Amino acid sequence: MSDLPDLRTTLGAAPIVRDVVRVHGSEAVAFLQGQLSQDVESLPVGEARPSLLLQPTGKVDAWVRVTREAEDALLVDVEQGYGELVLARLRRFKLRTKAELEPTTWSGLALRGPGAREVDVPVGAWGLDAHWPGVPSVDLLTAGELALAGVALVPEAAMEGLRIECGVPAMGAELTDATIPAEAGQWLIDASVSFTKGCYTGQELVARVDSRGGNVPRPIRGLLIGAPGVPRGAQVLTDDGATDVGHVTSVGESPALGSVALAVVSRTVEPGAPVVLRWPDGEAPARVAALPLR
Repeated sequence: MSDLPDLRTTLGAAPIVRDVVRVHGSEAVAFLQGQLSQDVESLPVGEARPSLLLQPTGKVDAWVRVTREAEDALLVDVEQGYGELVLARLRRFKLRTKAELEPTTWSGLALRGPGAREVDVPVGAWGLDAHWPGVPSVDLLTAGELALAGVALVPEAAMEGLRIECGVPAMGAELTDATIPAEAGQWLIDASVSFTKGCYTGQELVARVDSRGGNVPRPIRGLLIGAPGVPRGAQVLTDDGATDVGHVTSVGESPALGSVALAVVSRTVEPGAPVVLRWPDGEAPARVAALPLR
């Protein structure tokens, strides 16, 4: 098994960078209410919630976090490298709205593990819930410098392994412009979507899939892998090796489970099913598992 720290039992921190778009102005709230899947109007000042930014077809542009900075100002943050995408998407639909869009970059620490929510937030920083299922998770972010004592830094691999265990999708890996939101898991829909607010861009597909019980063609599943060295992009095949049923999107190491992965897999392959992972230089046995992995 991995010798990485187990962030389910031990608090750890790792550097984090997030792209941020500040949206402010007299119509900022109304504008984002019509663009995000989250109920922005009901968001109290100082609080944050995850949300989906969708294409008109309902597929994913970005999974973001929206924070109410003030009555007429909000912060939309996303994984590093996707701020320009979010900015361009919002600008495309802004038209004559009285709202300004200001891009920036924030940095800080990702806290994961017991006690993450009890850590004092440094002056000038935001302590924002990261919404990792089953694990206390807070991102400390600031536009300036951040100093924090008393929390051990952990390798990036420890965070990645925990992300995979929790089934948290990453932009460009599990979440692409071809992803249907419900493929990322019902927990993400529950956390990120309001079914009681008014209309927003992409709502029709989300509502239709939800009305049908969230059944999607290619959900994201976990994989428990029987050997190390599986690369991202490996094919997922039925256990006889005859049928291609998906592909690996993220790979990591778990302190308790060994090699683990996330994969987009056909809904015909149920959790518990044995599969074969194949890539140009090799193959490995694996088992499909429901998320979170533990």
